[in-house]
Amino acid sequence: QVTLVESGGASVQAGGSLTLSCAVSGYTYSTMAWFRQAPEKEREGVAAINLADETAYADSVKGRFTASRDKAKNILNLQMNALKPEDTGMYYCAADTILTIATILDNRRQNWVAYWGQGTQVTVSS
Repeated sequence: QVTLVESGGASVQAGGSLTLSCAVSGYTYSTMAWFRQAPEKEREGVAAINLADETAYADSVKGRFTASRDKAKNILNLQMNALKPEDTGMYYCAADTILTIATILDNRRQNWVAYWGQGTQVTVSS
């Protein structure tokens, strides 16, 4: 059975940092990604990483967020620095065996993503 379990969400002040983690069981996926959904907004791709540790990021988080994965433990991480109130939202972990890091972050292709976690809440106050 495939499960993706996110953790690390919290409430922080603007300028602060958080690290989210996603524990994956059942399989090692070639591509993994983080998405987020703010209140009353559509879910959007944030960061993606493949088994070669190649990464891709949304323009809004480039230079502030870093995705990494511990392949031995099958854990996906997202280091978030210089957080802004607009980073507030529910953060979801996603995994797929076919999609590339570019494709998985294409918001028009979200229905192609194979597996999703339940989400962890990040709230950034000004």
